[in-house]
Amino acid sequence: MPENRHPPRVLTGVRPLPGGAAVRAHRHAEHQIVHAGRGVLSVTTGAGTWVAPANRAIWIPAGTVHEHRAYGDTDLHLVGLPVTADPLRLGRPAVIGVGPLLRELIVAYTRRPAGAGPERGRLLAVLLDELRLSAEQPLHVPAAKDSRLAAVCAILRDDPADDRTLAQLGAVAGVSDRTLSRLCRAELGMSFPQWRTQVRLHHALRLLAEGLPVTTVAHRCGWASSSAFIDVFRRAFGHTPGAHRARHAGA
Repeated sequence: MPENRHPPRVLTGVRPLPGGAAVRAHRHAEHQIVHAGRGVLSVTTGAGTWVAPANRAIWIPAGTVHEHRAYGDTDLHLVGLPVTADPLRLGRPAVIGVGPLLRELIVAYTRRPAGAGPERGRLLAVLLDELRLSAEQPLHVPAAKDSRLAAVCAILRDDPADDRTLAQLGAVAGVSDRTLSRLCRAELGMSFPQWRTQVRLHHALRLLAEGLPVTTVAHRCGWASSSAFIDVFRRAFGHTPGAHRARHAGA
């Protein structure tokens, strides 16, 4: 991804983004926490894409070239952290869980102006404590490097509802399902069905943020029924797609 020649400094604050808006590829000298107080946010690097609804946030280590994209009207909360403050000790991007307390801390800290006195410093200290307790969430769609696997991945990114088997998809790309299975484990760190589920969940979040009904989202993302979609969604995010839409509408 082409990088911004003049990468911006991480500024802590809130940035409203309309649905579909993007922040082009850039990097920062500091670590960054990004959280969608409203809407759904994705972060993409050369290693793949991470997505976060309102009960998640994305950790971006210093020096990582990345771009943001908003799905639905999004309030982008940005927390810049110096490299000396590394609460997660992760050298790669990651999605982390955001409980009620951490969410309120992020919102309060990003809305409080810089230089607001010792209260701001105490707020940051508690925020860092909460970040240290945050668990990483498996909401990552890794990017393939092998051209054969990348061709198959591109088919499913374009149409997550494509339900062809790995063997059928491999026939299109001229590669066996056995080779593709090996490449999935080696390059994506997961099985093909696991990767496809991640793609479908990412796509579902985007469609829900755009206001589509749950049944429509289930169909467009390739689930056989709404109940199957609801079950997978609840296990991934801790609430149903309907509750997710209600939260988004309420925000």
